[in-house]
Amino acid sequence: MDAFDRFWQWANKPLESLMRLPADLHRAVMELAPEDRRDRGKVNQAAARVDRRL
Repeated sequence: MDAFDRFWQWANKPLESLMRLPADLHRAVMELAPEDRRDRGKVNQAAARVDRRL
């Protein structure tokens, strides 16, 4: 599962879900323009810049 899948799985989770997302991945994706958050390449590229293995 890549960063794009992880982010969208978390974003679409049920409200009662306890699923978590690393803060650095959330930050990297949220810094993108809303339309770019739907682009797998741009999300994965932003996540790759994070100093953490995702």
